[in-house]
Amino acid sequence: MVERSSPKTGGLTRRALFNSLAMAFVTPAFAAEHPSVAYMKKVAKDMLNAHRQGTVASFKRAIQRHADVASIADYSLGQYRSKLPAGQKERYYGGVATFMARYFADQSREYPIAKYEIGEAKATEGKDVQINTKVFLLNGQTYTVVFNLGWSGGRYKVTDVKVLGFSLVYLQRGIFTSFVSKRNGNVGELVAALNR
Repeated sequence: MVERSSPKTGGLTRRALFNSLAMAFVTPAFAAEHPSVAYMKKVAKDMLNAHRQGTVASFKRAIQRHADVASIADYSLGQYRSKLPAGQKERYYGGVATFMARYFADQSREYPIAKYEIGEAKATEGKDVQINTKVFLLNGQTYTVVFNLGWSGGRYKVTDVKVLGFSLVYLQRGIFTSFVSKRNGNVGELVAALNR
């Protein structure tokens, strides 16, 4: 069936007019940058600055600003989570941030980064998203880092980072639970080791 143009619509078919009006309302919502991408730009900028300084202190500041350290730390204890004394929680969280900062500082010396490109946000669960970031090394190599961002307390926080398909939080959990297991479930020894 062919729709005829109507003088009331200035030569446009009703369907074309409807589509134009619909696009006028729909397009701006999709054209705007997703809030998680805007936030990821801040994370990437702070992490690159820390990378260029290459110090544990610089990475720890970025991690404490952007990572959901408490949930990462709790997950990393695995089956030993309930054995963490309430009085040692803050010390443990601080130690976990330092542990992660040491890892990134070590990596920054081995893999100097030239620049990065942030991809689009992909919804995972609720408001949580994944964002692929392409990293360019000074030696010309590239690789993809996947950032998981969780929505908590009215803002995004980094909940995990995957490099070459490996979850850093999952690897950290393996290290921590193995350490505690070898010490008969004494989480206090892990807290002490993280704060040395």
